[in-house]
Amino acid sequence: MPEKEPLKVLLLAHSYWPEHSPPQRRWSAFIRDFRHAGWQVDVVAPVAHFPVGRRELPRQEAGVPFRTQRGRFGERIMRVPFIPHGNSQLGRLVDQCFSAVMSIPGSLLRRRPDVIVATAPSLPILAAGFIVSRIRRVPLVVEMRDAWPDLARDARLVQGSVKSVVEHVVEFIQNRAELVVTVTEGFADTLRARGVRNVSTVSNGLDVDTIPVLPAPDMDKEVFTALYLGNHGASQRLDVIIRASALVGSSMRLTLVGHGTQRKDLVRLARELDAPVTFLPSLHGPEVLEQYAKADTCIVSLRDDWKSFKTTVPSKTYEVLAIGRHVTAVVLGEAERIVRDAGAGDVVKAHPEAIAALWRGLAADRGRLIRSEDSRQWVKENADYSQLSARYMNVISELAGRPPGVL
Repeated sequence: MPEKEPLKVLLLAHSYWPEHSPPQRRWSAFIRDFRHAGWQVDVVAPVAHFPVGRRELPRQEAGVPFRTQRGRFGERIMRVPFIPHGNSQLGRLVDQCFSAVMSIPGSLLRRRPDVIVATAPSLPILAAGFIVSRIRRVPLVVEMRDAWPDLARDARLVQGSVKSVVEHVVEFIQNRAELVVTVTEGFADTLRARGVRNVSTVSNGLDVDTIPVLPAPDMDKEVFTALYLGNHGASQRLDVIIRASALVGSSMRLTLVGHGTQRKDLVRLARELDAPVTFLPSLHGPEVLEQYAKADTCIVSLRDDWKSFKTTVPSKTYEVLAIGRHVTAVVLGEAERIVRDAGAGDVVKAHPEAIAALWRGLAADRGRLIRSEDSRQWVKENADYSQLSARYMNVISELAGRPPGVL
């Protein structure tokens, strides 16, 4: 009998290579392994404009609307247009809605896939994926990288007891998708309890072997150093971290690396408090390792007054665990359990006084900063992309009626 054609996957995403973003890192790793297994992959994504809201790369790198671009692993990328915007939430939403609408004709210009994957937290792209899957009559995988629609109510995007249009639309798509993929077991359980039938978990992760293990921090250092890398948004409540650093004072140095809607307010707060804070833009590659090497502790933070964050794990958690630095974890639920199970550091309440007390204690007893290999081993066993890719391939293969994928 002749061999079946390679399985064909169409991914709809709001951010992809050559951008540096959580969906880019996740899906570049998966597509690399999908292609290694012989799968054909098409990607529909906007012209590269993350994180500043405008194209900064040359056209040949960022892509041209409605033209095909070859990816690093042989995937074919159909670029769609975007709306330039600033750092406001409204500007991003308008841009995401526009690009999602443009993704529908962009997807229909590609070959007919066996499976369509639409990855949130860009909610408009879920609707685009649903429409394309129904037009093409192929199964839809909805990937929920955040706990939507719960997050909408926690963030007060939804008011009162009546469900919003956003909640209705997200739940409608979740209930009608052939498969919903979550990045945490906790949110998978939440969806199952609501009656979503087919739910699988494929967590965030990294390529552990590409992450070096850093030596322990200098035990004789006089200034205690804390590092945060990631989004500067409402979800992270970095104002609490800044207030904690102000309480500790000049005996420490806090470095915040990244961007986000709250960044200007955070810079203003640090100035008002005369907090020992340095702000840096997003960094990549060797520059990130340089910051890790300087740090005594790395911060993982999510606000503790949003219920949805009990089933959320910041994607940077896995990198910090693998690098071998002490973790200051201001988290709840599943993220807290991971930090404790991995023996990665200290979990602390989201109060400036509590965080400041922890940092003073670590500075006074720097031996607590020395980590074992346990946290890295935990990541290798639970969040290495080689395992996660195999899991994703198996659930996609099953959905498409194919034998399980083999890497």
